[in-house]
Amino acid sequence: MMFHLQGPQMLKMLEKSLQKSLPESLKVYGTVFHMNQGNPFNLKAVVDKWPDFETVVIRPQEQEMTDDLDHYTNTYHIYSKNPKKCQKFLGLPEVINWKQRLQIQSSQSSLDTAIENLGAINSGKVKHTQNFLYMSLKTAKELIPSILDAKNLPNSDKMMKSINQEMFKYSSLDVTHAALVNKFWLFGGNEKSQRFIERCLRAFPSFCLLGAEGTPVCWSLMDQTGETRMAATVPEYRNQGLVAHVVYTQAQTLEKLGFPVYSHVDKTNHFMQRANINVSIPMPCDWNQWNYVPL
Repeated sequence: MMFHLQGPQMLKMLEKSLQKSLPESLKVYGTVFHMNQGNPFNLKAVVDKWPDFETVVIRPQEQEMTDDLDHYTNTYHIYSKNPKKCQKFLGLPEVINWKQRLQIQSSQSSLDTAIENLGAINSGKVKHTQNFLYMSLKTAKELIPSILDAKNLPNSDKMMKSINQEMFKYSSLDVTHAALVNKFWLFGGNEKSQRFIERCLRAFPSFCLLGAEGTPVCWSLMDQTGETRMAATVPEYRNQGLVAHVVYTQAQTLEKLGFPVYSHVDKTNHFMQRANINVSIPMPCDWNQWNYVPL
């Protein structure tokens, strides 16, 4: 059985319910939050039952998933209160199209067994990526204050060094900058990822520093889950702490808009871990992505 949640009342109920399950529900909570702010990615929410759902999947509309090879578009965000029993629901073809290349994102590593099993059942290959998950201090205070530990709170004022205001100017990106972002994005570098970046730039605020030449030298974006992502600095401007300024400015601006602010960092990227730890707090759960390829 599958229920498609439609209308502002149902989606607002879903958002409130997911908030009670933070931080494990974070990726889905962030997505539903922005669905309730106009749904710029035209996503849909499906659950196994309502209102007492166990598993929720946020996915694109079927008419948008026309390219079987485009896993950036064919992306699903999942939260389950019962990861050990969600496999049957996730195996329904109307919930997830296992005939396409796709990716699944979640703040629950406990979904791994169900996803690996479904990958094998559908004769496909699954690659699991796991990274650290961070939430801004203000967002954590508002959404999950119980998670705060006074000994580990960030001190952003302590770390922020001033930048040369004559050399660098704060600005935003536009669609013409998608190729630049795509070039330095760890999960990108191809035509399909560039189209995804263009869509993110059209739908959500972006932040950058312009260098002396008037072109972006450092930036950070948002994706359809509201997560801040794709932060990078061009090689000739690295090791100056510029990305920390962009991330800090981005967090402050998004918090003023009332957005939940969170991000993930690769477990080997110690520089971005240091930059994040000064404005955010680490979550007890991970950022997870499963890439599935039917064979």
